[in-house]
Amino acid sequence: MSAIEKYTVEYHLEAAPKLLFKFISTSEGLSRWFAQTRIIGDDLIEFQWPDNSQKAKIAQSKENELMSFQWLEDYHQGYRLDLRIVTEPGSSGSTLIISDVAEAGDVDFSIRLWNTQIAALKRLFRG
Repeated sequence: MSAIEKYTVEYHLEAAPKLLFKFISTSEGLSRWFAQTRIIGDDLIEFQWPDNSQKAKIAQSKENELMSFQWLEDYHQGYRLDLRIVTEPGSSGSTLIISDVAEAGDVDFSIRLWNTQIAALKRLFRG
């Protein structure tokens, strides 16, 4: 297995932090753009994609600012996925900062996947 590499990507979205937080913190919101998501216990979540599923626990949550999931399986085990919302005075919308991990050779692919998922999220705000 390759070394694990942490990376960060940022996306500007025309959405208020409160609305964006619903899409990163609830199973209904996450299921609309990220992965089919279901709660399987106190602070435990299962994300389901067409080819696999991953379990995670909610490591940290700060309303309208941060959702952090700690992966519980595979090579991701022990690593976190952080979804942070940042707003700057005078700017419209919010910035979503995503910190994730991938095998060193897969970082570019993972970023392209995030680009696709965020495009789906942006379409939800355009309604």
